[in-house]
Amino acid sequence: MVIPTEDLRALPSAPGVYLFHGESALPLYIGKSVNIRSRVLSHLREPGEARMLLQTRRVTWIRTAGEIGALLLESRLIKAQQPLYNKQLRRSRELCSWRFCGSQPAVAPALVYSRDVDFAVTDGLFGLFRSAHAAKDFLIDTAQAHRLCLVALGLEPATRRGCFGLQLGRCDGVCVGRESAASHALRVAQALAQCAVQRWPFPGAVGLVERDGDWVQTHVVRNWRHERTLDVGGAQDARPPLADPGAGAGFDLDAYRILVKPLLDGGCERIHLED
Repeated sequence: MVIPTEDLRALPSAPGVYLFHGESALPLYIGKSVNIRSRVLSHLREPGEARMLLQTRRVTWIRTAGEIGALLLESRLIKAQQPLYNKQLRRSRELCSWRFCGSQPAVAPALVYSRDVDFAVTDGLFGLFRSAHAAKDFLIDTAQAHRLCLVALGLEPATRRGCFGLQLGRCDGVCVGRESAASHALRVAQALAQCAVQRWPFPGAVGLVERDGDWVQTHVVRNWRHERTLDVGGAQDARPPLADPGAGAGFDLDAYRILVKPLLDGGCERIHLED
């Protein structure tokens, strides 16, 4: 390991994003933590990260006022710079969801893509998937776990003998008339309730506020997209987040996952912003 000792000594015990740099201009790895110092030092103790550490020449960081800001900044930087050792937050070109028409999914769902449908303002979406294959696997697993019918879900062609699950005792028989369509639709709705995609609930943009002493960061969010962060005060080793090259260009799965809970459960300070 050739990380300068002064880099490690200067690490702040505060929220933010840290970057491991090698010989090239782009970073090797980008991470986030509520305690940058503790998290970076933990990397040094991980045998599985020896290869990355051998390539690391320096460590830099960007402070944020809180955890949400760190998560949003990490997501933006990874997508913009595509570090070699980051695997999970790259942009998805095939983001899709299952869409049911009506309040109860009485007909087979349709697989819709974020490039065609604005997920932020569309009702009846269930699950967010990075590929059609993952979406179909999820629906099959859900059907098996809840005794749902693969024919009714549009995953198998109809036959006189019913779906394959019926023959294995994994379907209650809506495909052969043993269960009513209404009953099956209700069970589908119950099985999928936990993965319903939340429609953007506000009339316009909102600001999600984080504070660290006299430093205030307001994350401007619209339709589950993080547009920018406004700073008042601030630490010397902080700076505004980089512009997101994909901002406004579609539904951002990672931003949605970061923002949905704090915005909906009321656990953070929130202000409504005028357009």
